[in-house]
Amino acid sequence: MSSYLLAFVLILMHPFAMPLASSTGSAARPQALAQKDLYPANADAKTEIEKALHSALPAHKRVLVVFGANWCFDCHVLDEYFHSPDIAPTVQKYFEVVHVDIGHGEKNGDLAQKYDVPLNRGIPAIAVLDSSGKLLFSQKQGEFEAARSMPAANILAFLNKWKPPSH
Repeated sequence: MSSYLLAFVLILMHPFAMPLASSTGSAARPQALAQKDLYPANADAKTEIEKALHSALPAHKRVLVVFGANWCFDCHVLDEYFHSPDIAPTVQKYFEVVHVDIGHGEKNGDLAQKYDVPLNRGIPAIAVLDSSGKLLFSQKQGEFEAARSMPAANILAFLNKWKPPSH
């Protein structure tokens, strides 16, 4: 009878099982995250974007404007990916990252509109700017909303697509 119970428990637990490694095979998928203050409530997002653009210009980098909130688990997962061994070198070499707090939908809507990011599609949401501030890409379909389910390879492919061309 106990083997039936064990089989029943395994069947029940199956939907909750997640792979422990990303599709690249080397980095662990972020699962237990320390709460960071990625989106400080008192930050001036416009000033932060201007600072990032100022840093990006001489370094020939692009700016990732990441809309999100501290309460958003997938926002923290995406940030963990950005700091993972497989992805961090690309982020550090080619991008300046700005986290823009949306609160519970009441903050920085003007910036989301400026960068053509529909927040009603979910967060995190990303806009990519060139070093002069020109909008190159804004996600329209909530592509990163389920960051916890994304393979690291997909995030890296996105970054490689939008990194500046080699000079």
